[in-house]
Amino acid sequence: MSSGVQRKLTTILAADAEGYSRVMEADEVRALGALRAARSIFSKFIERHGGRIANTAGDGLIAEFPSVVEAVQCAIEVQRELVGRGGAPGDTLRFRIGVHLGDVMVDNGDLLGEGVNLAARLQTMAEPGGVLISQQVYDQVHAKLSVGFEYLGEKRPKNFAEDVAVYRVSLGKKQRSAAPGARKARPTPRPEHAPSASGDLRERVIRHAQLLGAMWAVVFVVDLTTGSPFWAHWPGLAMAALVALEAAPLFVRGRFRIQCARGVVIVGALVLINLFTWSGYPWVLWPAGALIVIGLIGRLGVRSR
Repeated sequence: MSSGVQRKLTTILAADAEGYSRVMEADEVRALGALRAARSIFSKFIERHGGRIANTAGDGLIAEFPSVVEAVQCAIEVQRELVGRGGAPGDTLRFRIGVHLGDVMVDNGDLLGEGVNLAARLQTMAEPGGVLISQQVYDQVHAKLSVGFEYLGEKRPKNFAEDVAVYRVSLGKKQRSAAPGARKARPTPRPEHAPSASGDLRERVIRHAQLLGAMWAVVFVVDLTTGSPFWAHWPGLAMAALVALEAAPLFVRGRFRIQCARGVVIVGALVLINLFTWSGYPWVLWPAGALIVIGLIGRLGVRSR
């Protein structure tokens, strides 16, 4: 690494004005005035929340914060302030904001690297006047801020090899502090394949495994008491496959990898069925081969996008 360039983990806020070129074409003086007013608002709230403006280019900016919570709170307050200003068309600008927690390079105060790129991509995916955050940011703030969060699914940012989980921040009025002892509003539920949901998913898988295990124990006892032929292995196989399919996201990340893991579970179940019904012919090779071919085709399709 060249002299003067350092790496660090920080929270990046990327912002860009929507339709600034169009406003500039209509009235350059008014557009410049609106941009200066917006930058003043950004500067005020960024400083208030302990951040700093690292990069500016045209109608956009990159800021960093040592606190993830302060970064998101800053984004919320900036958007509320910009909306609250009102004014005639052309006197105000609407901004898109993206926030990400990641590793960056610092070169003479400028922020560079994939962490900055992801924050910028989140910004481009946001609606005018909106705020999008990454999974890493959501993990840190969802229980600390009394605003809503909407999971938008896993998106593929431009020029990124992997999908990333994206959340939209609700910009409604912040809830007032609840009275002592009042129950805190629960955050928006997250899907089981989101990385931060692994703790909840693990508990759910364990709970389901215990329940199905107890059910199979009853089935096994019933099978023993009713005599031959032995049949309890069939419901046992089905129960084990269900638990394994549910647990797949705990061992892999990314939509394709989860699908691949679940495909392995299905193939394993088919192999056991083939063995349980063995008649001298390994018919499992046909469905297993078909699943492998489908998986490879899907993988090639993902890479070509």
